[in-house]
Amino acid sequence: MVHTVAQEFFHFLQQYPLIARKQWLVAVSGGLDSVVLCYLCKQNNVPFAMAHCNFQLRGTESDRDKDFVISLAKAMDKTLFQKDFDTKEYMAKTGKSVQVAARDLRYTWFNELLSNNANPQPPIYDHHPLFVNDHSPLSTTYSLLATAHHANDNIETVLMNLFRGTGIKGLRGIQPVHDKIIRPLLGITKEAMLEYAKAQGLSWVEDSSNSSDKYTRNFIRNQVMPLMEQVIPRDEMGFEKSLEMLAEAEMLYDEAIAQHKKKLVEIKGSETHIPVLKLAASKPLKSIVYEIIKPFGFSSAQTDEVISLLESESGKYVASATNRIIRNRSWLIIAPQKTENAGFVLIEKGEEHISFAEGEFNIQSSTFNPQFSISKSADVALLDVAAIQFPIILRPWKQGDYFYPLGMMKKKKLSRFFIDQKISKTDKEKIWVIESNKKILWVVGHRIDERFKVTDATSAVVRMQWKPKS
Repeated sequence: MVHTVAQEFFHFLQQYPLIARKQWLVAVSGGLDSVVLCYLCKQNNVPFAMAHCNFQLRGTESDRDKDFVISLAKAMDKTLFQKDFDTKEYMAKTGKSVQVAARDLRYTWFNELLSNNANPQPPIYDHHPLFVNDHSPLSTTYSLLATAHHANDNIETVLMNLFRGTGIKGLRGIQPVHDKIIRPLLGITKEAMLEYAKAQGLSWVEDSSNSSDKYTRNFIRNQVMPLMEQVIPRDEMGFEKSLEMLAEAEMLYDEAIAQHKKKLVEIKGSETHIPVLKLAASKPLKSIVYEIIKPFGFSSAQTDEVISLLESESGKYVASATNRIIRNRSWLIIAPQKTENAGFVLIEKGEEHISFAEGEFNIQSSTFNPQFSISKSADVALLDVAAIQFPIILRPWKQGDYFYPLGMMKKKKLSRFFIDQKISKTDKEKIWVIESNKKILWVVGHRIDERFKVTDATSAVVRMQWKPKS
């Protein structure tokens, strides 16, 4: 196994000759994996610096790890970047779990170190005499981040992704090269690294939290894998071969998905429009929908909710943290949450103030008093709540739109209504409408729809007022 570790690392350098000549920034925790990676880099004359994150979550053990990495950098005569993070404070602010918080913090910092424009904090230890008394930023450009992920990590990741339902991309596992991140140890098992480290007389520190099963990865590592190995010995498992085949299958999958997206997806400004009938006829529907919505922050668990929109009425929607997918007549529209530049605005029951591209809305609901003085202003609409189905949609008018102008029992196309009202072409371009379940209830600033007017039978009303932007 000792020779296997050295050979696998050398094979990675041969496979990616351009990567082998660049400056690496190696993420070093002080554990077995990262120490072996540093040692292999030094043995193969790979130019590299080291970066250590102290998340201050394990008390004196965290400080011990930091001191060990500083000593390791001095022993190897390598530049070391080190940063202390207030992880608990970040968790309190964001509400994120400890694992997600630590990942956010370390990769944000790593990206700063890799950036030419970041001016990161100077290293705490550098072998070059320039940095003994001078705290100028490094002149060396580190273009790649090397992490010590290995074969066991890959198996654990695939199993976690399988349980979480992340799709074919999750099943292919960790990739050896992805953007600026490289993983030279991915073909090496933990057991082989342990034997290699002992043979080379290497020292490392142990993270006591690795023995805890409260984290999913640790549970798979400590409980699931040992049980599997009782049935199938580790050297007989075909994980690596399966991952290779899945990587090739993913290439075919991506090509097919790209063709479907080309036929289905229309980009209109900040929005993505998808025709309902075409999408409903696409096969395999669930995979296509998931791949379309995934870049907008939607999870695989929301795929069925989005598919249900294909059979729903206008106004229904599914939301992620950053976007909404709304059914609007014969389209699904993906748009950013609550942005003024969105091509439509979703108004939910109870909202009192809305800003959109052309102005602002103030909305008030109340019981109806027959003594109400109904405003004659075209910028104010008083409507019967019982006739309105929320959420309602505020959007620009379009060709083909029609409504029943107040006082008329027949429908009229908006294009004809504008001609009758002698509205100029430039003014028409600024007109918005409010729609409820495919019915226009107000041509904003002009006239309400007869079907939504206040009558003697009205018990509750909604008053809308809009203020155009100057």
